[in-house]
Amino acid sequence: MKWMVGLGNPGPQYAKTRHNVGFMALDELARRHGIVFNQNKCKSVIGEGVIGGIKTVLIKPMTYMNLSGEAVRAYMDYYKVSLEDMIVVYDDLDTEVGKIRLRYQGSAGGHNGIKSIIQHTGTQTFNRVRMGISRPEPGYAIVDYVLGSFPKKEGDRLGSMVGSTCDALEYSLDHTFEQTMAKFNG
Repeated sequence: MKWMVGLGNPGPQYAKTRHNVGFMALDELARRHGIVFNQNKCKSVIGEGVIGGIKTVLIKPMTYMNLSGEAVRAYMDYYKVSLEDMIVVYDDLDTEVGKIRLRYQGSAGGHNGIKSIIQHTGTQTFNRVRMGISRPEPGYAIVDYVLGSFPKKEGDRLGSMVGSTCDALEYSLDHTFEQTMAKFNG
């Protein structure tokens, strides 16, 4: 079994914001494979299904971004799942809009959702897909930027990035994460 955690904030006011690209990617993956988010447990909404013959669980923490680790820990403890089978999908200021970067370890890089997961799991070693949101113009507050929506002119790049993220997640199910990184970090 593989489990994928998309980071974001709950509620319609956040649905289209840069900080919610992790939710957007999981929503698209669920749509592609007929998975429904119909369970509310472990501080998350959860959808389960089979992708490419592999049982896959999609998890959207409902804790708000900065407490994402609470949901990850709750799921780990309840289901006794391994961190090696988890992939976290989230927004990244240091990656250009439209691009994705895959990593299997590293610091939080200032991302509070990742910081929370590191705190609650006790490790920086877990698979992740960073979805680019670029940095704001100088003088623009980071919090306002990440909680803002993508401008219309970035719509195509956003759509293609969500698609690439789903492709990478699907590929990762029957390939090692190293193979997935080699293919999608290009």
